[in-house]
Amino acid sequence: MAEAGIASRRKCEEYITAGRVYVNGEMAELGRVIDPEKDEVSFDGQPIKRKQIRQVILFYKPRGVVCTSGDPEGRKTVQDYFRELDARLFNVGRLDINSEGLIVMTNDGALAQALTHPSYKIPKTYYVVCDGELTGEEAAQLMRGVELEDGMTAPAKVDYIRPTRTGKTSFLITIREGKNRQVRRMVEAVGHKTLLLKRERVGELKLADLKPGEWRYATEPELAWLDGLTNER
Repeated sequence: MAEAGIASRRKCEEYITAGRVYVNGEMAELGRVIDPEKDEVSFDGQPIKRKQIRQVILFYKPRGVVCTSGDPEGRKTVQDYFRELDARLFNVGRLDINSEGLIVMTNDGALAQALTHPSYKIPKTYYVVCDGELTGEEAAQLMRGVELEDGMTAPAKVDYIRPTRTGKTSFLITIREGKNRQVRRMVEAVGHKTLLLKRERVGELKLADLKPGEWRYATEPELAWLDGLTNER
């Protein structure tokens, strides 16, 4: 029912419990398994037309891969990893060619809107390695917000600042905006060059154990969180 666009999964369960859903003329029960190709499902007396099954995939974009459906320069794109799937997927948001990490691939437009619309202010966490030493004052500047050519950034969260053995600094930064190449420009604004940028988390969605080029389907808890976003509007 959720895949057909009736309501969220939780709401659909309420409809089933209330006796508003029938399968092959019989009142449905929670947990009943159906064959969508053979069984007839109705809601409030109206047959449910099966839509394309929603796909939500968490993908670890490697460096050197572009976030487009096709590239005139012949570079590998995120779409190249999903050619064999039946669903037509698109990437939610972007990472530049030199960045890596979490990209959400889906065929759900409402979900994509919720994840990218500025009003939702979804936190995105990145692992960064920059040149030189990121001082306490520079980290404080990032947390307060820095002035970029397109305006002041909102306050960020900076954690786990660690110097490396080769004179660099690694840290985590969490932002709630989506300006173009924002993290790289913020790091540059406090006097450093970003050497590695990896997006590790978007809201409740995590890379977990994925390696570059690998992907997995979103888990039930992750889908529940996403459904909560889309039901806010």
